[in-house]
Amino acid sequence: MAAPPTLSPPTQSQPQSQADAALPLRLWHLTSLDAPTVAVVWCLAFAWTARVALPIWLPTVLALAAWSFYIADRLLDARRELEVDPRARMRTAESSLLRPRHHFHWRHRRIFIPVCIAAVSCAMALVWRSMPAVARERNSLLAAAAIVYFSTVHSPWRPSRADRRLPKELLVGILFTLACALPAWSRMAAHPAVLIAPVLMYITLAWLNCLGIEAWESGVSGRYSIFRRALALAATALAAALVSAALHQARPAWLLAAAALSAGLLGLLDVYRRRLAPTTLRATADLVLLTPLALLLLP
Repeated sequence: MAAPPTLSPPTQSQPQSQADAALPLRLWHLTSLDAPTVAVVWCLAFAWTARVALPIWLPTVLALAAWSFYIADRLLDARRELEVDPRARMRTAESSLLRPRHHFHWRHRRIFIPVCIAAVSCAMALVWRSMPAVARERNSLLAAAAIVYFSTVHSPWRPSRADRRLPKELLVGILFTLACALPAWSRMAAHPAVLIAPVLMYITLAWLNCLGIEAWESGVSGRYSIFRRALALAATALAAALVSAALHQARPAWLLAAAALSAGLLGLLDVYRRRLAPTTLRATADLVLLTPLALLLLP
């Protein structure tokens, strides 16, 4: 029987009531459900902006693919650290490369491995059954890029950070956002250019999210100036929203405004990061990316 998840104990700055209130949020992150949730919300928000009705199987495939990707990523990271270097089990959180999400997945690997296999199988079955051949050929390029990235990251001969042509955080932002936007973009009957600015802003937002998490978890947040970058992104996205509104593009303007709000919230997280437990901070960094959810309630 798998051991129960180890969650950060409450401290003086985190009373028991606050820890209990944050438990669902932390489990949402520890089970890797945060990434597929964000992917589905962004996918539906891009479709809302483009006035496109997506078939239900499409966001389902996106959610299953994102979930299996993150489960596999965390299991492979944990395996490399815990099996190749058993001393990683004894390291402190500050010195180890592993985070609570990695330990959680490794302890429960007998559950996560079959879940990951089932998610991949279901996604492939839905693609084969429901996706037209032309769309499969188009989407296969993005899938191939994601597989190449994943293989490179987990290869024994993976390049160091200094040798990469593009930072890992930026590559994740590009692949993640394009996967969310492509279903709507490919189905637009006219004026696909209206999605260019939102796609660029959400790529930057995803990059900033990854960069902030890396900075907070490695303890070098001062070097990255997350708050200033978040403020700059929020101002840029808001300016783009105002331009879109002036051009009578209301839906792209709302989507850009949601990106500005998410960027501002990431900046606030950077300011108040020391008041949150590490796992709660990590989960909240993904929670603030769900601002486009409000757009789905608009007519």
